[in-house]
Amino acid sequence: MSIQKIARLAGVSVATVSRVLNNSDTVKDANREKVLQAIKASNYQPNLLARQLRTARTSMILVMVSDISNPFCAEVVKGIEEEAEKNGYRILLCNSGSDIERSRSSLQLLSGKMVDGIITMDAFSKLPELSHLIVNTPWVQCAEYADAGEISCVGINDSEASQEIVGYLADKGRRRIALINHDLSYKYARLRQQGYLRQLDEHNLTWQAIGYASELSFSAGKQAMISLLAAETIPDAVFAVSDTLAAGAMAAIQASGLRVPEDIAVAGFDGTELAEMVTPPLTTLAQPSRDIGRNAFRLVRQKIDQPDAAAERLILQGRLIKRASA
Repeated sequence: MSIQKIARLAGVSVATVSRVLNNSDTVKDANREKVLQAIKASNYQPNLLARQLRTARTSMILVMVSDISNPFCAEVVKGIEEEAEKNGYRILLCNSGSDIERSRSSLQLLSGKMVDGIITMDAFSKLPELSHLIVNTPWVQCAEYADAGEISCVGINDSEASQEIVGYLADKGRRRIALINHDLSYKYARLRQQGYLRQLDEHNLTWQAIGYASELSFSAGKQAMISLLAAETIPDAVFAVSDTLAAGAMAAIQASGLRVPEDIAVAGFDGTELAEMVTPPLTTLAQPSRDIGRNAFRLVRQKIDQPDAAAERLILQGRLIKRASA
């Protein structure tokens, strides 16, 4: 279908359709929606190469995630993709594993002008090296971020969020609250651990135990919990830094003959669907994952359109969901 037919179907001018395809900010929202609906209904496929030649843009965003199997990462990517499609963009997904060599390979797309911008979810410790590879390409960082600098970022306050969870467990009468954490090269892991320790101190709880999972997986969470249960004194509550780790911890507790929450309460983090699938349902700190993704795209597009705009640091609000596990 031609651009002229799209214009007739949408009831707008050819120029308006062209401006929508070229991601112009001058189009009214109502007209943009008419054009996008017409494009969707007709399965119109614009000539991307021709558009790139006209605008020096590809309408493609590179999205680099540390682990696409992590439900939180997957939900953020869904948010990015939803917002990108609304604005005529597509994404290229790279599962970097926070490995610089894998990242380097994907970032070759930048030098070839194959993408207009990049959204990353890599470990905070990798950001300095990534910045040398990304250089001046519009860039937004999700979840992991610096407190100041030239990189726009979006996430939540991990320290405050973990304090809310630990405070909730303490207020429920739990006195031996353990933490199952992950790799401390991730800033979120360090901040959630800081929040855990700070809240123990505020409640005058001297008992503490921290287990480190080898990866963000069910089996790693189960193994970390088995280690905690092997200690002379076991916890009466566990806070895991992801729902996946928490699910593994619950399996280990139940396999040992103990009950959740009667013997050991369990709380997770992220607010993924998994939290509703386990038995009993999991208390968790829900991140606004889709909104993180949507805002990441908004910020990267803003940087594409206004390269000299100042970096933004957007902190969203998490929400404690109380369920039967705690």
